[in-house]
Amino acid sequence: MSAVIRKIVTVVEETHLEMGKTIAPPTRRAAAIAVIENPFAGRYVEDLSPLIAIGEELGELLSKRAVAALGIEGAKAHSYGKAAAVGENGELEHAAAILHPKMGAPVRKVLSKGAALIPSSKKRSGPGTTLDIPLGHKDAAFVRSHFDGMEVQINDAPRANEIMVAVAVTDSGRPLPRVGGLTVGEIKGEDGLR
Repeated sequence: MSAVIRKIVTVVEETHLEMGKTIAPPTRRAAAIAVIENPFAGRYVEDLSPLIAIGEELGELLSKRAVAALGIEGAKAHSYGKAAAVGENGELEHAAAILHPKMGAPVRKVLSKGAALIPSSKKRSGPGTTLDIPLGHKDAAFVRSHFDGMEVQINDAPRANEIMVAVAVTDSGRPLPRVGGLTVGEIKGEDGLR
């Protein structure tokens, strides 16, 4: 691993009850978050390929950890998302280099598919920031029951010279979905949309 990792945190959220209604089985989502050293903190660097390589490595590591936290096979995952927060000495492009060029392929490999774009967010912030990870169905972007998000926080990250990187995976959509749209059973999985 080329990333210098200070810590990894894994969070699992289960919803058993919503608006007084029992959710059975519960909806579950997991996020694996790595706090890494930003090799380009405090300086402008034209070539961000080292961060692109780190994104590829973290894509595999974090998606495997999130799937393991749910106790499912990767193919059973429903939704995914990714996010990053750079510390104050970094720039948004550092987060973009990790999240976009090469992170998706290893995530999709772990999940045995993933035709849809992986929703993402990025920001610059300090320790204790809330990272909002957008979620969408991995095979069909138009599945409204899976438009969601997961909020995570690490009390001491990211520090000024760090980047906090997260991958989230679910085994279901939102609890009690009822806003219509394409259902999981109607997914064709041909174009990442439907």
